[in-house]
Amino acid sequence: MLDLNFVRANLGLVEEMLRARGQAPEMLLGGFRDLDQRRRDSITKAETLKAERNKLSEEVARRKRAGEDAAEVQNRTRDLKDTMEALERSAAEAEESMRSLLARVPNMLQPGVPPGRDEQSNVEVARWGSQPQFSFSAKPHWELGARLGILDLERAAKISGARFAVYWDLGARMERALASFMLDLHVKEHGYREVLPPYLVNSASLFGTGQLPKFAGDLFKCEDTDHWLIPTAEVPVTNLFRDEVLDEAELPISLTAYTPCFRSEAGAYGKDVRGIIRQHQFQKVELVKFVRPEESAAEHERLTSHAEEVLRRLELPYRKMLLCAGDTGASSAKTYDLEVWLPGQGLYREISSCSNFETYQARRANIRYRVKGKAKLEFVHTLNGSGLAVGRTWLAILENYQEEDGTVRIPEVLIPYMGGERTIRRRNSVKAIAST
Repeated sequence: MLDLNFVRANLGLVEEMLRARGQAPEMLLGGFRDLDQRRRDSITKAETLKAERNKLSEEVARRKRAGEDAAEVQNRTRDLKDTMEALERSAAEAEESMRSLLARVPNMLQPGVPPGRDEQSNVEVARWGSQPQFSFSAKPHWELGARLGILDLERAAKISGARFAVYWDLGARMERALASFMLDLHVKEHGYREVLPPYLVNSASLFGTGQLPKFAGDLFKCEDTDHWLIPTAEVPVTNLFRDEVLDEAELPISLTAYTPCFRSEAGAYGKDVRGIIRQHQFQKVELVKFVRPEESAAEHERLTSHAEEVLRRLELPYRKMLLCAGDTGASSAKTYDLEVWLPGQGLYREISSCSNFETYQARRANIRYRVKGKAKLEFVHTLNGSGLAVGRTWLAILENYQEEDGTVRIPEVLIPYMGGERTIRRRNSVKAIAST
């Protein structure tokens, strides 16, 4: 959330930011000026009446000392008190309404974020690896997975519906292997602390990271409870320190978590209907940082490089994109997307999104730190990124490591996690196994 005093003092800048993001200021901030003026007027009037009441209180005391009748003045004092309390309530209600408006206002953008309304204006800042060249027509992962018997979308649809997947045999093992490899890399080499958080969170947690109230339609809620399925480990991990004060000496704090993620994809029907690009349930390794404001830009670059290193170790070609204003998430001040090359589809697809939220989430979740030598507490900067989305990494391996005979080679770095297996071949079908 933006600082209320900042918005008051820089309303024009905030409106400019909204227009840059392709949003109408009047839709999100309509009435803000009137509410602010009402608050200011109420406070000014209350302060004037307070001064008058203080004088009347002195008059009451004087009359009583002199043995004079003070009833009339006392009545006037009580009337002023009632009016003051009404004005104070009016000011508090106006401020609460302003904060409710701000709960839906996105973050300010960093100066380097390029202009643009959608992904067509995102800027490629780096590219790594060579796209594999095949002597045959490359197949998409949904064909490869089905032919190898490791990806079963039909049975997933039977038991859960569309946008779910069942993995079999080495397909299931590779999902597990990828998660273990990513966690080991981030913990042992990148210095993250591993955490296993709950997969159900309360509304306060989703508000803290910015999913509520605006994006409730993208979430799954448990009926008649205040429990929501997590859309990403970012939510529980960031909220570990909600309403806490951190010691400056502890910063930066770097955490990593492997969890399932659940998304309704309410606005994505009709998109990516083939394969497992866009699922209601998928697994992800998440990276989260809590840092000092002066270090957040450098830590953002470092976190992004840690996600990139996963792709490099797996030898998957990718490109690094700086998102434009209109494509940057509401909570983020700056975002890099890493897009992996998928030869079976002939395109790059997002596999990681790495964002700097500055104080936006910390204000909502009230995460502060104590600066040595200063009495005032400061808000931390929060960062997060996928390190990586496991399912999309899985399908990228299938498409980039496919062979002409339909088998798939396993990346060298994963072989120890795959029990020494080097190739994924079709094994006995489920039907044949069930009949024996």
